[in-house]
Amino acid sequence: MTQHVRDIMTSNPVTVEPRTPVTAVARKMRDENIGVVLVTEGDELRGLVSDRDLVIRTLAEGGDPEQRTVVSVCSGELFTVTPDDDLDRAVQLMREHSVRRVPVVDHGHAVGIVSLGDLAIERDPGSALGDISAARPNQ
Repeated sequence: MTQHVRDIMTSNPVTVEPRTPVTAVARKMRDENIGVVLVTEGDELRGLVSDRDLVIRTLAEGGDPEQRTVVSVCSGELFTVTPDDDLDRAVQLMREHSVRRVPVVDHGHAVGIVSLGDLAIERDPGSALGDISAARPNQ
């Protein structure tokens, strides 16, 4: 039976506006215990920012993180899937573009994220990545 993205995606993704300071995004990631947020303007998906993006594009470049906005550090070139896409489509995009997370959009609106960890839990739950991804986070 074919599985769809909706079957494993994380729904209701955390979003921020483009002008949100990167320090506020980092605090949101800490408080929500997540590693990625979507950047939206109104209902339009504008980018994705990961904890790695914050380190590489903010801290490593220097400057005042209170003055940097998330739009200056987010990944703007997005590869998306829909909730109705087969999981194989998400895997294909991750492989082709070497990304670990893919936003899920429905009629242009961000409705979720599917991650490499989500796929590991679903397809290979006994693997190291599946075990790690399924474990409850340490607080």
